[in-house]
Amino acid sequence: MKKTLSSWDLMWFGMGAMIGTGIFVLTGLEARTVAGPAVALSYLFSGISALLSALCYTEFAVEIPVAGGSFAYLRVELGEFVAFIAAGNIILEYVISCAAVARSWTSYLATLCNKKPDDFRIYASGLGENYNQLDPIAIGIIIAICLFAVFSIKGSSRFNYISSCVHMAVILFIIIAGLINADTNNYHDFAPFQVRGIFKASAVLFFAYTGFDAVATMAEETKNPARDIPIGLIGSMAITTSIYCLLALTLCLMQSYKDIDVNAPFSIAFHAVGLGWAKYLVAFGALKGITSSLLVGAVGQARYMTHIARTHMMPPWFANVNSRTGTPVNATVVLLIATAVVAFFTDLGIIANLLSISTLIIFMLVSVALLVRRYYISGVTTTDNRNKFIAFVALILGSSIGTAAYWGISEDGWIGYCITLPIWILATAGIRVFVPHAREPKLWGVPLVPWLPSASIAINIFLLGSIDRDSFIRFGVWSAFLLIYYVFLGLHASYDSAKECQDKNYVKGTIPSSTGESASVAAANKNGHTHFSV
Repeated sequence: MKKTLSSWDLMWFGMGAMIGTGIFVLTGLEARTVAGPAVALSYLFSGISALLSALCYTEFAVEIPVAGGSFAYLRVELGEFVAFIAAGNIILEYVISCAAVARSWTSYLATLCNKKPDDFRIYASGLGENYNQLDPIAIGIIIAICLFAVFSIKGSSRFNYISSCVHMAVILFIIIAGLINADTNNYHDFAPFQVRGIFKASAVLFFAYTGFDAVATMAEETKNPARDIPIGLIGSMAITTSIYCLLALTLCLMQSYKDIDVNAPFSIAFHAVGLGWAKYLVAFGALKGITSSLLVGAVGQARYMTHIARTHMMPPWFANVNSRTGTPVNATVVLLIATAVVAFFTDLGIIANLLSISTLIIFMLVSVALLVRRYYISGVTTTDNRNKFIAFVALILGSSIGTAAYWGISEDGWIGYCITLPIWILATAGIRVFVPHAREPKLWGVPLVPWLPSASIAINIFLLGSIDRDSFIRFGVWSAFLLIYYVFLGLHASYDSAKECQDKNYVKGTIPSSTGESASVAAANKNGHTHFSV
């Protein structure tokens, strides 16, 4: 694909994807029902976790600058099976996140037209609860975004830049005007749902930061990945976290958390404080931000699918790049059709919880993959060091799962944490002291390894412990489907493609590039990367 993007483009892409996805979609729901005014702390905790994940993504994106994002990174370090299961959840993550944003677009459009947030939806009494509010407007905006995304990546960047500028101006207005009309009495009951509510909301609000990984998928189209990607990823993450916390604080100072509207919280809050005219400006700004989120999501999900299809684990038809526009048209259109179907039927609450599970698991796997990248090279790392490394990583994962499980089943206990947390600390220190580095990054690397990746693993797993059981059931059904597809179709297609490519390259005397993947990933596989999976 064409190399047209700079660090400035990437930063605005990241901010465009994140700001709007969560703050205008989920803040009202979580503040009113889960965290209260302490929702600002939920955003802060989610932001710290997302920043740790972003650091891990950045090293991979710089060292392996291809369009596959986390799928490419996991395939190089943990093997094809783990990568495919993660890839299926990545696609699910993008589809349902865009669906959630599209439904929120309808709510803010209704507010802009002086209607109630649900007035433009159609109630279907014959369908089940949470699936009976049909949203045809969401389908319309998805079609418009699809046309824009397939036309040009640089055009999408310009649109996103202009949209984000307008969006930032409206956010500045919300913060200033909102704080002028603040009532500190609304903060007397700061954490009505206690600490558990803060972390439960944090697990769902992680959804608000999912857009940053779309920046990593654009590495193949970045002019100077080593310089531009760290600036774009980390810069957009830091700015976004600050804005989220300020907006959440402002919302809960304007209006009691008990009265916050769950569909269009900021617009209704301005109406509640007597600034009825301002709700139209806020709704317009929210629409601009949500449109940017949809555009970046459409761009990112298509590039994930393109790279997966290059491996033949998905039909290679999805990997076709249009010669005129330089964009993956087939993948873009098909995924946005799936997004439109989900957006038409599904309630926001169901979408948000399912999205958070997929996102947290993927980010956890990327952190594990970074540890593998730094400490293990097949044929170089000794058997003794390999065994020590596996044991320490297993202890990190086990202690993190134990902490999350204890948090989920124990309301007031603390003894379990006295066991799991020291195990995590000792296991991480064990890697630092007893396992030598097998590889150092050539261009840019995560600092404080193994502590930062290990902390990312622990926090992501801990947040999973705050998500409801029904969402895990839906996640399990989707993962079972992915497993069946991989065993009966994906595995064989990938193997056949790799075998055919290997035979051709053996005849020609050239280095195999595996399964149609980019030269960068093929070279990474060739230069001693491990596949830790089956």
